[in-house]
Amino acid sequence: LRVRLAGYPRKHNEGRVELFYNDEWGTICDDDFTLANAHVLCRHLGFVAATGWAHSAKYGKGVGRIWLDNVNCAGGEKSIGDCKHRGWGNSDCSHEEDAGVICKDERIPGFKDSNVIEVRKLRARAPQSQQARLCSGCGRASCSRQEELGPCPTDCAQVPSSLWVGVWIWARAGRPGAAPLQSVRAGPASGLPSLCRLFTERQQLNYRLHSVSCAGTEVHLSMCAFEFYRGNASAACGGGSPAVVSCAPGPQFATGSAHKKQQRQQQQGQPRIRLKGGAKVGEGRVEVLKGSEWGTICDDRWNLLSASVVCRELGFGSAKEALTGARMGQGTGPIHMNEVQCLGTEKSLWSCPFKNITQEDCKHTEDVAVHCNIPYMGYETLIRLSGGRSRFEGRVEVAVGAGAGEQPHWGLVCGEGWGTLEAMVACRQLGLGFANHGLQETWYWDASNVTEMVLSGVKCTGHEMSLSHCQHHGSSLNCRNTGTRFAAGVICSETASDLLLHAPLVQETAYIEDRPLHMLYCAAEENCLSSSARLANWPYGHRRLLRFSSQIHNNGRADFRPKAGRHSWVWHECH
Repeated sequence: LRVRLAGYPRKHNEGRVELFYNDEWGTICDDDFTLANAHVLCRHLGFVAATGWAHSAKYGKGVGRIWLDNVNCAGGEKSIGDCKHRGWGNSDCSHEEDAGVICKDERIPGFKDSNVIEVRKLRARAPQSQQARLCSGCGRASCSRQEELGPCPTDCAQVPSSLWVGVWIWARAGRPGAAPLQSVRAGPASGLPSLCRLFTERQQLNYRLHSVSCAGTEVHLSMCAFEFYRGNASAACGGGSPAVVSCAPGPQFATGSAHKKQQRQQQQGQPRIRLKGGAKVGEGRVEVLKGSEWGTICDDRWNLLSASVVCRELGFGSAKEALTGARMGQGTGPIHMNEVQCLGTEKSLWSCPFKNITQEDCKHTEDVAVHCNIPYMGYETLIRLSGGRSRFEGRVEVAVGAGAGEQPHWGLVCGEGWGTLEAMVACRQLGLGFANHGLQETWYWDASNVTEMVLSGVKCTGHEMSLSHCQHHGSSLNCRNTGTRFAAGVICSETASDLLLHAPLVQETAYIEDRPLHMLYCAAEENCLSSSARLANWPYGHRRLLRFSSQIHNNGRADFRPKAGRHSWVWHECH
């Protein structure tokens, strides 16, 4: 049973309850509604509990069927459908009695959101044997993947213009293996691309879709208008061929000289938008630059269209998920934008209509975030962990020398110089989130038959997608301790704390004070005074101090827990 929250105005953790039953969305009547009902619904949506419920269509009147009435839950049910009720569709209510819930703004650990658009669910996708191929040129019997697909035909098949409608969306949706930035429109009038001729194999194909018509703003091809072929699919599309797309890689996914050229272009102008707080590439809290100050965006009316503009502006595909309620951590500083309403065609978020806000309108608990579609690069197949107590920890093993058709050779990473930055990249490459620890000794994880060191001198900035992108010694291994106990290891975590000093507050509150020594015994014990204070004539005289207020924010998605457990804390009279 699918459940969603709807209505306006509302926050991400509240709204009118709507149920998807019998291929139709409908509502719940508020008759006999209780907090136990709200608990069941909120847990179904991924929240830990409910804090309240709303009656009389507080979040607006719904449309369609009223699916449930007189619902009576005990509170422990897994789904609202398991509770007692009058029966599906049996109700004497109107939509003026639609029920709503207010959920506690705390997610169930590990809960996977259902508000995700997965490319693999695309019904229009054909089997590999039916997909189009790239040819280096018309009339040449050579293919970019000749060993797999065979020689090119002697002529290039023309693709009817009617089949190219909507290809733009497919390219942007982030299909595996290609960065979704642009499409190639290759109707009879425009001819074929000059760099690569696009063609299809001369064989009977089973077509499933036709007349695909997109506005260009959709975030997924399934959201466009299209028709299914009925009857004999192999006889369909007699005068045409399968639609073909050509995608250009974004800056982070380009290789070689193209990659360096795009990096130079990026460095010439400072970006006005960035993602923060995400463990993976293409996800994070959205921050925008206004004047000289970075700020966040309030989540009122935040949706997939606006999120997709952000993703494409950063060189990714369309948005897979538009996140609200500071799901990627709370930002600091100003909140620059609210009620962003993009059409989906804008090249920059700043081109979308939005409202300027004051601090009273929004708080950082409402910061928006995005989860973008990105190309599948296969980096996670080149790294693995061994010996750990869970899949989130272990000794790092990397694959080297895996050429075409060859089996990878697995080896260890030298622990010298291995730290948190390197562990961050390893955890990201593994798809395991953030790095809790980077370990230089792993003798306690000695559970693998891999004993050879194959990588040393690894030095990362922390932003790389793979350890192979970091600096390292290459084939010239240089490791003083090559025993397995000195191999690098990691402990990863799905969430992490992220402490940030509020620097402007330090600057605003700093002042000089002359303070008598008899009031500074605690400061002396805590080593807050300079070394010359030891030579002072205690308790007479004074010291000149620089004093300021301090705030440290936790921008992360987990509580900050000091490494020293509470059992090792010491009481001190100065605190």
